[in-house]
Amino acid sequence: MQQIAFDPADAKSALAQLPTSSTVFALYGAEAHAEPYIGRTPNLRARLARLLQPSAKYPRRLQLAGRVRQIRWRLTGSEFESLLLQFELLQNEYGTKCLERMHLGAPAFVRFFGSNAYPRIAVTNHPSQREAGWAYGPFQSRAAAERFADEALKLFLLRRCTEELEPNPDHPGCVYSEMKMCLAPCYQGCTDERYAEEAASVEQFLATRGESRLVTLRTQREEASANLDFEAAAAFHAQVQRVESVKALSSELVRPLSQLRAVILQASANPGEVAVFLYENGRLSGPAGFSTQGMRIQNENSGSTSLFAHPMAMEPIPETPSHEAEPEEKITSGAKAPVDSADFMQGLKLPPPSVSNSAAVCNKAGLEVQATEADAPSKLARGALEARMEAAMAELAQPSGSTSATIRQGHLALLKRWYYRAEARRSGEIFFPDTEGRWPVKAMLRGVGRVAGKMLVVANHSE
Repeated sequence: MQQIAFDPADAKSALAQLPTSSTVFALYGAEAHAEPYIGRTPNLRARLARLLQPSAKYPRRLQLAGRVRQIRWRLTGSEFESLLLQFELLQNEYGTKCLERMHLGAPAFVRFFGSNAYPRIAVTNHPSQREAGWAYGPFQSRAAAERFADEALKLFLLRRCTEELEPNPDHPGCVYSEMKMCLAPCYQGCTDERYAEEAASVEQFLATRGESRLVTLRTQREEASANLDFEAAAAFHAQVQRVESVKALSSELVRPLSQLRAVILQASANPGEVAVFLYENGRLSGPAGFSTQGMRIQNENSGSTSLFAHPMAMEPIPETPSHEAEPEEKITSGAKAPVDSADFMQGLKLPPPSVSNSAAVCNKAGLEVQATEADAPSKLARGALEARMEAAMAELAQPSGSTSATIRQGHLALLKRWYYRAEARRSGEIFFPDTEGRWPVKAMLRGVGRVAGKMLVVANHSE
């Protein structure tokens, strides 16, 4: 973090050195044991002017000029980055109290009691790490998790009671068994094998957010329709609609806690970069800068066509200057230069990039590249961008030691708070791996282009 000394007698000179952009800051007093004042602001100079310059017009305003002796700050490119950095600073200073200071409550999960002889589901805010594979979430709120659990149980015959069952024919049962909404294992209304089969179906339903049930019902619907049994097909279609309504109650973020992984793209404080964050193993890592050098950035205000849907580098540009290539032979597209379709089509006729430049970018990412003269320019360029993204991912995926319970709860709460914001207020983009754990690199590159394009719009408006 950058820092300067603060003298209350000459506050204006210190404030003049501060940036006017988004930052996370900390104000330190003269005593080493004094607690710092930590905050975030979109304009550091204006915020500290209110805190460190007394005003006769506002006598009740908080004034810290007499206590502050040092100012530290770090530039941030987005509110998401600011919140994450603020949490890290507060966690280092206050430990577990940082959760209370930032109002980061434990998110709600739907827990599947798979270790129980007769499994059931319930809503919890504190899932066990040993059974993280049976905790599904996070949901927007506890009420949202409870509604999803209730509606999901209506699709199955799983028990709703919370007692430890000891099946006995003399057990009185409950109202759900009377309404045929439970298999009633309490009084041996079913075999253990039948209940285990139903519990496995519920577990699969939760793990796939209803997709496993939909696949079965859609197949049965198609078979009934092919056999001209339209009444059965209509019944299956009604069940499909019911399952889809339950699936809609859970967002894409809802996954088994042990498998929750995500990449978040945000605007960066460094020009020509997009900040990449990774959520994995219960913690957020980042930001790692993804350079947009050499990329054709989509200009949203130009009415561009699908030619701009995928960001492309017509020629990979090494991060270190190459002495072999002449400056006029390099093709660079500045981040602030709008591109129209004519320029793009003309760029497709350019000669192929040199193999040395492509190897320089890919070797920096730690990848082996075998380029041939028959390779098309777009393939080389696209491969270079993918290698650049894989290098950023490798930087974030480096092990960083064990994760404490405070960090797990705080980082997950920050991710949940950002994700469940209204679409108009949520900046940045998020991507999840596929069922085989592979990242959608091409989709992530398109997301980089969209985030970088919005950064250009903001920069142009600020000018």
